[in-house]
Amino acid sequence: MNKTKIDWATMSWNPVTGCRHGCPYCYARRTAHRFDAGLKDANQTDSGLHVLQEKLRATPYPYGFEPTLHRYRLNQPERQADPQTVFVCSMADLFGSWVPTEWIRDVLDACMRAPQHRYLFLTKNPARYLELDRMAMLPHEDNFWYGSTVTNDDAVAMYPMPGKNINAFWSMEPLLGPVDMRKADGLPQWVILGAETGNRSNKVVPHREWVDQIADFCAEKEIPVFYKDNLRAYFQDLQASAFPWIGGVDGG
Repeated sequence: MNKTKIDWATMSWNPVTGCRHGCPYCYARRTAHRFDAGLKDANQTDSGLHVLQEKLRATPYPYGFEPTLHRYRLNQPERQADPQTVFVCSMADLFGSWVPTEWIRDVLDACMRAPQHRYLFLTKNPARYLELDRMAMLPHEDNFWYGSTVTNDDAVAMYPMPGKNINAFWSMEPLLGPVDMRKADGLPQWVILGAETGNRSNKVVPHREWVDQIADFCAEKEIPVFYKDNLRAYFQDLQASAFPWIGGVDGG
């Protein structure tokens, strides 16, 4: 695990890396390709997946952004005694449709073995949460938080909430358009608002009315909101950020 500059967590942990969503604004893909060693994997599966039993010195991303299980990292939460707020798989979508269920099981089991930490997951495929919950594989512990990325209004209806008694949050980063949360089938317990980073040619600059619409709805429903620094760069007068948990680890 590593200390992180992500302002709503204290550490990041990447037992799985790589993603196939192909989002044009993805910072993780850019980062992985900077350290891509271009290695070939003799044990690569037909589905293009990789498993590393031990660390390779060349790079943390020897296969670029191809999905990879770093099995040697699974014991890292246990080795970190001080409680942390951990963003799990900041360099992957652990719940992507291409990820083997066994990989997800191994990561969740590793989290369960280190209950001193708070674990935050984030996916663009939240239907996988529901699938795993039906299989009795999704932990319901208070220190597990399951997030969905919702970047615009079109995504609201597509993103089902996890089942009952599960901590759920939305990450609206990057905010690419207005989001009417009234359309949602169930509400999150926390919202993160952020802007797009990087310098791509079609970079979207958030509108203040998009932010205010979400903030006003969350205030009405008493949903805490975290405003990322990259959003405050546009709107310096945003109110203080809030976390949904009380006591324990400071999320920032």
